[in-house]
Amino acid sequence: MIYLDHAATSWPKPPAVIRAMADFCEHAGGNPGRSGHRLSLAAARIVYDARESLAELFCASDPLRVIFTANATHAINLVLQGVLHSGDRVVTTGMEHNAVMRPLRALEARGVRLTVIPCAADGTLEISQAAAAITPGTRLVVMNHASNVAGTILPVAEIAELAHRAGAWLLLDAAQTAGVLPIKVGAMGIDLLAFTGHKGLQGPPGTGGLVINDTIDTSLIDPLVRGGTGSRSEYELQPEDCPDKFESGTPNGAGIAGLGAGVRWVLDRGVDAIRAHEKELSRVLIQGLAAIPGVTVYGPADATRRTATVSFDVGQRTVSEIGLRLDDEFDVLCRVGLHCAPAAHRSLGTFPQGTVRFAAGASTALNDIHAAIAAVRHLGGA
Repeated sequence: MIYLDHAATSWPKPPAVIRAMADFCEHAGGNPGRSGHRLSLAAARIVYDARESLAELFCASDPLRVIFTANATHAINLVLQGVLHSGDRVVTTGMEHNAVMRPLRALEARGVRLTVIPCAADGTLEISQAAAAITPGTRLVVMNHASNVAGTILPVAEIAELAHRAGAWLLLDAAQTAGVLPIKVGAMGIDLLAFTGHKGLQGPPGTGGLVINDTIDTSLIDPLVRGGTGSRSEYELQPEDCPDKFESGTPNGAGIAGLGAGVRWVLDRGVDAIRAHEKELSRVLIQGLAAIPGVTVYGPADATRRTATVSFDVGQRTVSEIGLRLDDEFDVLCRVGLHCAPAAHRSLGTFPQGTVRFAAGASTALNDIHAAIAAVRHLGGA
């Protein structure tokens, strides 16, 4: 079986991730921060170790500003609904996932002013168009680091500079890039970083988080959920301290244990090494698919400008037929359709059918890429 759906979730998980989750349940199954006994303290240490590993990975100065959430969507909603109010102006791009677009459209219906910067047919973003859109009075700029459809990497540092010049914060959706591309929140000007645990970070589903840069006053962000935190229990008002302000309820201890192990796997292997491997896979995949008659490849032709996520179509064949035959006849697992990102497909010109998406990952071998290309070549000529 050739697994090319890492943009949806990474698989297989490193063995250390599975061991960490089992060990948490067997040996440290207490509720972190809710009791003073040994099992609760052991669980709390594991959760804090994961915060520290994530802070190290993203070059964040304070592990307590690493907020755990259920996924990147949860983290994005925490910021959008905690920062934006009627009359505020928010700017985003034409390559966003519905994790951004759906809450923004709901906020727009409640009086938030939304501007969408158009993107080119390869998913790239012109700085001049961004500069025209990000004007003084903008409250927030939200954008993905790389597209989940075309893999196109957007110019984060340049957009951050424009945002700060206008007095806005930058929220970066790093669902596709955490653990895949180097991310330094301070050096890149990222104010708020939303990440998911189950993709490039190699962790289990149901994990993710938000990194709040130390330049941000957290009193300006309302919590998405209020409730028990294990701290300040004498008060019926939500505490203001991080991470408790944004982490009501019992955390996913076993999942966070697995996430911590996944992040350490990434740190041990090195993000630069992972990036170099995936860049080579992307280069071979783009060139191999583009050489097949009738196949159209979307996104930048230059592998340095994209992740190892590559979308394509095959002539007039439906993407559902191609995906089904790849699975049934060649054991190639991929994703077809709109990938929860209709805005991106409109930018690429692939709406409403969508595309076939091959998404390689850190565990993908070069031989898998060659075999997948051969399968598409067979279908293209069948």
